[in-house]
Amino acid sequence: MFHLKPTILLVFAVLVIVSCFDSKPKRFVVTDSKKYEASLFRQHCAVCHGPEGDGKTLDDGKVIPSLREGELKFKTEGEIYKQISEGGNGMTPFHDQLTPREINLMVKFVHDDLRAK
Repeated sequence: MFHLKPTILLVFAVLVIVSCFDSKPKRFVVTDSKKYEASLFRQHCAVCHGPEGDGKTLDDGKVIPSLREGELKFKTEGEIYKQISEGGNGMTPFHDQLTPREINLMVKFVHDDLRAK
C-alpha cells in the first residue's frame, strides 16, 4: 500500500506533462486573428466559405467548398490568385473589389494560414 501512493503521483505527473505537449498543430483561427487578411476574409469570403473557411452547403443544395481541405487545398498560389481575381464555378470575381496587393495577401492567407494545418 505504501508504494501505491508514489506510483499514482508519478502516473498523474506524467499525464500532466504529456498533456502540455499536444502533438497536433494548432489550427489557424480566423475569428481570433487581427491580421488585415483575416479582416478581408471576414468581409468578403466568410459569407460563402464560412467564418473559418470550412465551406458549407446552402439551402438549395449548392456546396461551397472548404478552403482548408479537399481538392482546393492542393491549388497553387497562381490558381488561388486566378480564382479570387476572376471567380468562376459560382464564385464572384473580386478584381473590382480588391486591389492586386489585397488579392496577393488573400492568396498567401489561404495558402499559408488556412491550408497549413
